[in-house]
Amino acid sequence: MPITPNRHLGHDHMAYPAAYYVREAAHRFVSTLHSQGAWQPGEQHLAPAAGLVLAEAERRLPSDKLISRVSFDVLGVIHSGPFTVDVRMLRPGRSIELIEASMRHGDQISVQARIWRLAASDTTSVQGLEWTALPAPEALDPVTMSTIWEGGFISTLQARRGADNRAGRGRSWLRTDIPLVDGEADPPVAGFAKLIDTANGLAVRQHPEQVFFANVDLTVHFIRQPVAGWVGFDTRVTFGPTGLGETFSVLSDAQGPVGTAAQSLTLRLR
Repeated sequence: MPITPNRHLGHDHMAYPAAYYVREAAHRFVSTLHSQGAWQPGEQHLAPAAGLVLAEAERRLPSDKLISRVSFDVLGVIHSGPFTVDVRMLRPGRSIELIEASMRHGDQISVQARIWRLAASDTTSVQGLEWTALPAPEALDPVTMSTIWEGGFISTLQARRGADNRAGRGRSWLRTDIPLVDGEADPPVAGFAKLIDTANGLAVRQHPEQVFFANVDLTVHFIRQPVAGWVGFDTRVTFGPTGLGETFSVLSDAQGPVGTAAQSLTLRLR
């Protein structure tokens, strides 16, 4: 299938697979309309882009170490169309290692990730949580995310949220049956991580038609490796007085709280 630069597969009403990306070569991909962003139709949403970058790090550098932290910085427009994912080991080690992975469009890098992986050990005798468990997904109300947000990625989501959600504060669950790459199973952590960047749109403090509040990064910390499926969010959105903001979420899977996510926001009045 011929690829048009800076166009999602499916933009011309042609058929496209039920996946966020198609692998063209070992390290090269093309986006589908399912990955389309919420702010501009010609961009990718950071959520699946982050999931893919992490997935490629997991695939190319397999390890028995556990992902402790992954940070994604958005260095420019996450263009639709073809791109390359680059992965390299920055700091090898027997118990601690640091990986760098990036999404590149020609010479331009749009997403830069750094991933800390730590050696596993048995600490069940001292484990403890200070986070409150979320209600089960079936205990929350179904909601259609597309009533607030546009874009192909948002339309792939199944969502539930608490009846007590309010502006800037809320509890939600999301899941999708769309894989990252056509014909490939998601790596375990990446299959969970591909939904995390949605946090900024789950407890909207101001309607996006009145305030632009895009995030420029995403930082996730795990206390254990998550189980793919429903992703739970206990989210707080804070706007400051000088154009800065933050979205912070406690993340959960079916077994309970699993980590946190933070997003730095740039605020602009429409």
